[in-house]
Amino acid sequence: MTVKKTILCVDDEHSLSIQKVLLETRGYRVVTCNTAEEALGIFKLGSVDLVLSDADLSDAPATELAKHTKTLSPEVPVVLLSAQKWAFHTDAPVDLLLRKGTYVPAELLEHIRLLLVKRRGPRRILSSTSEHRDKAC
Repeated sequence: MTVKKTILCVDDEHSLSIQKVLLETRGYRVVTCNTAEEALGIFKLGSVDLVLSDADLSDAPATELAKHTKTLSPEVPVVLLSAQKWAFHTDAPVDLLLRKGTYVPAELLEHIRLLLVKRRGPRRILSSTSEHRDKAC
């Protein structure tokens, strides 16, 4: 039996439940939350394979969430969905920016599948203790 990939979905609107159903019907394990703060707390647990977030969160820009997650675990893909053009001119370390309404669900699923296939590296959070262990080897 294949281990399901875990996707962290972050959105403060009703579309979160639609994304959850879409991803779960394709075999992904989905963890949902409504704020960047909640998302970062879940991400720090270390069991997330991909982050899918709305670009406009109520407590912080998703670009900040992307920066924090990439700092903690650079190999985990981050996908931002935005209704606004400004999100496409960001310097945040995201793997994919999609404008809402410009893609069909099958396209989003294919992007996610490809990002997960390309993903490399250990499935853990970087920490100073693991860095010290790596240097000692």
